[in-house]
Amino acid sequence: MVETIFVGRVFTGTTPTPVDAAVAVGGGRVLRVGDPDEVPAQAGPGTEVVDLGDGLLMAGFQDAHVHPASGGGQMLRCDLSAEHDVEGYLRVIAAYAAANPDQAWVHGGGWSMDAFPGGTPTRQLLDTVVPDRPALLTNRDGHGAWANSLALRLAGLDRDTPDPVDGRIEREPDGTPQGTLHEGAMTLVTAHVPVATAEEAYAGLLAGQSHLFSMGVTAWQDAMIGAFPGHPDNYPVYLRAAQEGTLRARVVGALWWDRERGLEQIPELVERREHGRVGRFNATTVKIMLDGVAENFTAAMLEPYLDGCGCATANSGLNFVDPALLREAVRELDALGFQIHFHALGDRAVREALDALAGARAANGANDNRHHLAHLQVVHPADIPRFAEVGAAANIQPLWAAHEPQMDELTIPFLGAARAALQYPFGDLLRAGARLVAGSDWSVSSPNPLWGAHVAVNRTVPDGERRAPFLPGQALTLAQALTAYTAGSAWINHIDDVTGTVEAGKDADLVVLDRDPFAGPPEEIGATRVARAYVQGQLVHQA
Repeated sequence: MVETIFVGRVFTGTTPTPVDAAVAVGGGRVLRVGDPDEVPAQAGPGTEVVDLGDGLLMAGFQDAHVHPASGGGQMLRCDLSAEHDVEGYLRVIAAYAAANPDQAWVHGGGWSMDAFPGGTPTRQLLDTVVPDRPALLTNRDGHGAWANSLALRLAGLDRDTPDPVDGRIEREPDGTPQGTLHEGAMTLVTAHVPVATAEEAYAGLLAGQSHLFSMGVTAWQDAMIGAFPGHPDNYPVYLRAAQEGTLRARVVGALWWDRERGLEQIPELVERREHGRVGRFNATTVKIMLDGVAENFTAAMLEPYLDGCGCATANSGLNFVDPALLREAVRELDALGFQIHFHALGDRAVREALDALAGARAANGANDNRHHLAHLQVVHPADIPRFAEVGAAANIQPLWAAHEPQMDELTIPFLGAARAALQYPFGDLLRAGARLVAGSDWSVSSPNPLWGAHVAVNRTVPDGERRAPFLPGQALTLAQALTAYTAGSAWINHIDDVTGTVEAGKDADLVVLDRDPFAGPPEEIGATRVARAYVQGQLVHQA
């Protein structure tokens, strides 16, 4: 039975531009894509005919690197993501603290480093709005946290507390913790934060799913499945949602590789994979985080960072996993049929991931595991052709490839001009034969794929301010960007046989856009909105 027919412009994903077509949907699948003058004749008495007007129908977006459970949980706590300056942050924190007097901690996140001098807010500033309770707020990229004096004192941090090997405590001149904690230093405080209850974690996942549906995202890969200090294990949360049928999106879970341990954890990952295939959830991937981020100088670089004067420092970032152990782990995980999802942001981390994959391919032969490297902020030119050589996909977060304060003030000066010119090389990767898949890393940044596509095409953020394009030679076409967010991410999730394009026989995971972004000027792509989203033909969002 034909339940819905869409008539108008359609980006099927099988051609580089939209076509005039009619798409018939029934039983959760696309039944036919054909002539707009012929297909509507198949409508029955109960068929809904959707005239797309000036809009566009396309496959549902798929986010290849996202954190919906934690992102949704942040939406339900002290959420700073809608603010952009110190005054806004303090206002939201004060209002949240006042509205939640019974909570032992003020906990949440979403602040941006570029709002604070040097990217490092102080404990005294947070004390002005939360003087009477411990407070800890992670920044938007999840690689740093802002603590007040009481939180630092409760965790026992003082001038004699050493930096952990995988992080750094920002300090005042006498060595007293200043209030900003980077990477592994966060766990010194998060270990004391009350963990969300099972019901709170479940509510967070459902809130995250609803938010992604509103952005037209109908499937994703959760890039962090496991338990962390201050956070509940989201593995049972997904299993519950899958068993109860409230998980409506298709989700691949990337099981967290514990960087404090070694190969002995692999049997546990195998067991989690065995029991983690329930309904629309499949925990078939392992996430290995190799380094940090450039803004706090923890991304692993081949050459040292510069200081404020442009001179080389002694710091070239952090290795969260020893390269020798990495090679062994990747070889064994690959042999066991796991997909491996790397966090690789600096050029040294990218090289070490590719080296490990090359070793696995030499030992195990080629296979269909579909490994991928996420973030790829700095990639050495010699490593760009290696993606195709080892069969690794480039998992890009396009929204970051633009001039904005965090890039211009906290990154480029400390990379230097030559290395800064190697950032986010989407065009070079595609031209060298790499498969592009796309994600947002929400709640690090907006999960809106249309904003990501805007930046991928224009290399400027869609905020209306006139900025120079960031390395425009690395721009993608709109079709290439949208394909990365649809067919590309469907491929990485091993569901490209049933989703990712609008074709007869595939699931009706579809979005209706309020305009055709191909028809307008490129600088207006980011103004496009999702009018409707469908999962297997069922409406899950309507604007």
